[in-house]
Amino acid sequence: MKSVVICGSGRFKSEARKFAAQLKKLGVVVFEPYFHRGGDEWNKLPQQYKDFIALGLTHDHFYKIKMADVVFIYNKGGYVGNSTTLELGYSMALGKPIYAFSDKDEELCRRVLVREVITAPKELIKRLK
Repeated sequence: MKSVVICGSGRFKSEARKFAAQLKKLGVVVFEPYFHRGGDEWNKLPQQYKDFIALGLTHDHFYKIKMADVVFIYNKGGYVGNSTTLELGYSMALGKPIYAFSDKDEELCRRVLVREVITAPKELIKRLK
């Protein structure tokens, strides 16, 4: 069985985690992002620390993309933020097959990089064999 890395906005954290959990139940190796969302502790950190943490998280997810066989963009409603756009470009540069949850992305340059729209974990598994 091949492995999948999930990319997507933190605004879809719970849905992306559910999608990943279903893949795992079906025996897929899944690499997930560390979804970070502000909060009091984050807001109290000096900007230098925030920059350092963001850099580390970006490199961590790039490593996960590099390890995975397939990239899955969880872009509910077509939404793709800055970080996911960056991850999409990195995935393409590595020659990874890219699948997405939605085809509603209005940005043509992102949309054309997606091989196929997949809305269910069982559909994605069929592409992994």
